[in-house]
Amino acid sequence: MSINKEIKRITTETIRNMKGKEKISMLTSYDFTIAQMVDAGGVDAILVGDSASNVMAGHETTLPITLDQMIYHAQSVVRGVSKALVVVDLPFGCYQSDPQRALDSAIRIMKESGAHAVKLEGGIEIEKSVKRIVKAGIPVMGHLGLTPQSIYQFGTYKVRAKEEAEAEKLIEDAKFLEEAGAFSVVMEKIPAALAKKVTESINIPTIGIGAGPHCDGQVLVVHDMLGMTHEFSPKFLRRYLNLYDEITSAVQNYVKDVKSVDFPNENEQY
Repeated sequence: MSINKEIKRITTETIRNMKGKEKISMLTSYDFTIAQMVDAGGVDAILVGDSASNVMAGHETTLPITLDQMIYHAQSVVRGVSKALVVVDLPFGCYQSDPQRALDSAIRIMKESGAHAVKLEGGIEIEKSVKRIVKAGIPVMGHLGLTPQSIYQFGTYKVRAKEEAEAEKLIEDAKFLEEAGAFSVVMEKIPAALAKKVTESINIPTIGIGAGPHCDGQVLVVHDMLGMTHEFSPKFLRRYLNLYDEITSAVQNYVKDVKSVDFPNENEQY
C-alpha cells in the first residue's frame, strides 16, 4: 500500500519518508478549482509556483510576480486542498540578498495562506536565507539546476550542469541544502546521470523536472501536463490531455449555438 493512502494529510515528514520507498508525485496549481481536482487525483504535493507569472499572467519570465500575488494564489489553492502538501515559491527579490527579508516573506506566506512549506532557488549563495527560514520552523524545499529566476544570468533555458564544474557545484549545493535543513530539493533540466548521482548522495528526496527517472519524485506545471498550453513543448513534458483544443472547440460550439439561437432551448429556460 502506498504511503499516500495510509494517511489523511501529507506532511513534510511524509515526503521525507517516501525517499527510496515510493515515488513522489507533484504538480503545480494556482487556483481553487484546479487545486481541488489535482488534490482529488491523489497527488502527493502541490507547488504554488512562481510559474503563475507565465501561465496565469502571461509574462515571459517568472520575475515579475510579486509576494502579494503569490500569497493570493496560495490562499486560493489551500482552500481547495484537503490532503496534499502545499509548497509555495518565494518570488524573485524576496530572499536573495537579505536573510531577514527572506524570513519575513516566508512568514507572510505561511500565516496569510495556510501553506505548509516554501521553496527557494539556489544553493550556497542563499545560505543565510535558507538557514534563517529553517531556524524559524518553516519547512524549505530547495531548487537547483535550471533556476528560472536566474534566467537573465543564464541567458537560455537549455540543460544545466552538463560541464563538470557546474555539476560538482550542483552536488555540493544539494548537500548544503540537506545540511541547512531543507526537507527536499527540486532539480530542473539537468542530465539524468547527474540527477541519479545527486539523489544517491543526499538523504532528502529529490524531485525532478526534466531530470530523468532516477529522482525520488517528479513535478510538472499542471497547465502543460493537461495541454492547456500548446506552444511550450520541451522534451521532458508528457501531455496527458489536450485541453487547448478541447476548450477552444467547446467555445466555438457555444458561439455557434448562441448565434443560431439554439442556446438556450426550451429545457434551458425558466
